[in-house]
Amino acid sequence: MNIETVGIIGAGQMGNGIAQNCAVSGYKVIIFDIDPIQLNKATNTIEKNLEKQLTRKKISEEDYKNSIEKIKTTQSIQKLNESQLIIEAATEDENTKKKIFSELCPHLDKNTILCTNTSSISITRLASQTDRPNQFMGLHFMNPVPLMKLVELIKGITTDENTFHTVKIFAENLGKKLVISEDFPAFIVNRILIPMINEAAYTLHEGVGSVLAIDQAMKLGANHPMGPLELADFIGLDT
Repeated sequence: MNIETVGIIGAGQMGNGIAQNCAVSGYKVIIFDIDPIQLNKATNTIEKNLEKQLTRKKISEEDYKNSIEKIKTTQSIQKLNESQLIIEAATEDENTKKKIFSELCPHLDKNTILCTNTSSISITRLASQTDRPNQFMGLHFMNPVPLMKLVELIKGITTDENTFHTVKIFAENLGKKLVISEDFPAFIVNRILIPMINEAAYTLHEGVGSVLAIDQAMKLGANHPMGPLELADFIGLDT
């Protein structure tokens, strides 16, 4: 299946990052959100990020203009029917995601592929709320999306090979490195990362060491590029 237009559900931190990555990679993008303020904030964030890349000569003036022109926003979920691939990046709440997919599916072409950027929720359970569980899978980006190279690919129990192959090629076209995870809670990265960050917080709370000491210990003692508390702040404690 040829992907030309990508729909993004949710204009928050992950949604606008995915949208930027897609546009820079040559895809047309439609960002859907019910909040016009959030949509405006998302486009402003993308423009500022692209301006920084232009200033640093990481993209050309032409690439900058083309990327901006490829991004559209909408408050109507029906407008996503122009997309061949849709990535849900709404708040990390299972009921919210299920409601979105239930409302979305009646408006879509039968061949449209659905993906979720969930970092922890069962792909199979989310897929069961759609009319196309075989064309549904997890596509978990890391934050911040334009900078982080990794994407986790997660099949649901009924995800077919054509869907997996199409999404895999799409993610590679975004310049990402891929790992395949089975459909277990938190997948690979967060299953390992979140307990480590939590333990760092407990270590601070119990007075074992200061913020600086904990981060320095893991950077110098475990060769981590960033300490766990610094990393927690970087990826966003409120996301």
